[in-house]
Amino acid sequence: MLACSRRGILSISHAGRRLSSRASTSYTDPLRSQDPVTSTTPRDITPEQRDVLDSALRVDQAGEIAANWIYHGQMAVLGRDPTVGPLIQDMWDQEKRHLVVMDKLQVQHRIRPTILADVAKAAGFALGAATALMGKEAAMACTEAVETVIGEHYDDQLKDFESLPSSHPSVALLKDVIKELRDDELEHLDTAVEHHSQRAPAHALLSTVVGGGCKIAIELCKRF
Repeated sequence: MLACSRRGILSISHAGRRLSSRASTSYTDPLRSQDPVTSTTPRDITPEQRDVLDSALRVDQAGEIAANWIYHGQMAVLGRDPTVGPLIQDMWDQEKRHLVVMDKLQVQHRIRPTILADVAKAAGFALGAATALMGKEAAMACTEAVETVIGEHYDDQLKDFESLPSSHPSVALLKDVIKELRDDELEHLDTAVEHHSQRAPAHALLSTVVGGGCKIAIELCKRF
């Protein structure tokens, strides 16, 4: 019931998802690579505002690295499964796109990447493979737990971004990109629940362990 209530809190309308889905094309369209909105960063901001931007994008980039390796691990085990293999591949493809966008945001805003990137890759692959070895439902439970935390995290970031200067064009785009990524992650959460994540053995314990690990990783990547 707890997971269902969290999903209810985080879920948004499909219409809203479609509305925000265009934001990341600003970073994937080569014709916009020199556009000031995708190539410049606010300069006239306080140290506190810079800290908000730095820690947020450092965590987001690290999170997308970890997500890619989680799905890599799941595909290594379940990739040939005719039921969940295509689902995992589809979610992985979205995460690959997210990482491309985050890498460009990191360069645009001159953010120092986390020093824990290799740890994120190894831990992500291990988590994905281990839960996949436990079965299809456990793999989906992993996705449910991770995306619940990430959905909440992106919502918190959007609140923090209200402190950034709205006068710079990159800020509005950044908010739209974060909304888009959040919506994608929540769709992954919905997919996991629809494919029986809550039937996984020891679902509550698994969700607690995976979700708690995600929260610890977020705090570590903010600092390192």
